[in-house]
Amino acid sequence: MGRGDAKTKKGKISKGSFGKSRPAKAKKAAPKKAAAKK
Repeated sequence: MGRGDAKTKKGKISKGSFGKSRPAKAKKAAPKKAAAKK
């Protein structure tokens, strides 16, 4: 978890990649549904 972890948003930003945690088309008011998954 952190910049080195490609599965997290910060890691994707540092790597310059996109995925589930960091979509390529980021919506302005994206509804967060991370409460279900812990």
